[in-house]
Amino acid sequence: MSYCDFAPGHPWHGPYHEFEYGFPTRDESVLFERLILEINQAGLSWLTVLKKREAFRAAFDGFDVEKVAAYGDADRARLLADAGIIRNRLKVDAAVANAGTVLALRDSHGDFAEWIDAHHPLPKDEWVKLFKNTFRFTGGEIVGEFLLSTGYLPGAHDETCPVAAVIRKLNPPWLAVPLPATA
Repeated sequence: MSYCDFAPGHPWHGPYHEFEYGFPTRDESVLFERLILEINQAGLSWLTVLKKREAFRAAFDGFDVEKVAAYGDADRARLLADAGIIRNRLKVDAAVANAGTVLALRDSHGDFAEWIDAHHPLPKDEWVKLFKNTFRFTGGEIVGEFLLSTGYLPGAHDETCPVAAVIRKLNPPWLAVPLPATA
């Protein structure tokens, strides 16, 4: 069963499926949020993350990259004590380190979206290598879902899903610049 089969009408999955998942975005705080949420989903259900999303947003200062990059030990301790989010030291440390990485991407590429654009299109396995060499706590599932959710890889929605037609009209990166053929 695909996400398009069970998400519509669900109180948590429905809105995400219909208005965010697979929709292209260039907003740095949205990209950073998706990366942090995907990292935190590792080993858990997406429903758990969606239910905690507002708590994550509050705990991580609205996913403001500059603020999160400046977090110190007191902020890490605050996050690890916050029952509203997923309290995992590796994931918290990754969020702070990855905020610093996004800031560095501003210097080298202009912003997070332009860094992704500079490497697009890549096959998924090459994206995974790139993210593993750039960010912390990023594996195949995390990178794949991040790129699907932000419109950089195709396949977020079934072709028969009405949302797929909406996304196609927005000319997501995967449609604008198709992936190279693989041998």
